[in-house]
Amino acid sequence: MRFLPNVQGPARTLIQTVGVVVFMGGLAWASVPFYDWFCRVTGFGGVTNVAEVGPDTILDQEITIRFDASLERDMPWTFKPEVREMTLRIGETGMAYYEAHNPLDVPVAGSASYNVTPYEAGAFFDKIHCFCFEEQVLMPGETVLMPVNFFVDPAIVNDREGQHVHTITLSYTFYQIDLPEEEMQAYLDQTAAQTPAPVTQ
Repeated sequence: MRFLPNVQGPARTLIQTVGVVVFMGGLAWASVPFYDWFCRVTGFGGVTNVAEVGPDTILDQEITIRFDASLERDMPWTFKPEVREMTLRIGETGMAYYEAHNPLDVPVAGSASYNVTPYEAGAFFDKIHCFCFEEQVLMPGETVLMPVNFFVDPAIVNDREGQHVHTITLSYTFYQIDLPEEEMQAYLDQTAAQTPAPVTQ
């Protein structure tokens, strides 16, 4: 290699190996945002778009949205959609709720990932508001309703594959994450305040 004219033998091989490792590491790092961008643009892998408001056009054609919920193996919550499905006109804004409950006597933090099937619908499923990838902390026995606000882009009817989609399934999976220190400290302080002081004789 011309940029190592005075380096020979094992040292040269070592430098070349390190260079390859650094290059591959940089490529892997760059591929993460590129893959995320690619999925959001194409809908590949069921990744959806994010919008601030609904579209101006609402079609007469209807589409059914199904809602699915699951938990990672070690997640102690219960988690379910409030309704299993709804039918909307394409372009109409819909609102659905998912219910999460913490049955334990300690606070638990979680975060949700999602996907849309069939995958070709991902590029046309737009979320205005969603709880995915947001830290959620439930206190002992707490139950919450989490909204998702969405619409199906009218452009789906002009897509070669999307025009044949009549049902879309939105799936969320909750997994447990580390409880923030401030939440744990607040819980410990509250528990200590509720504990009766010892009676002295």
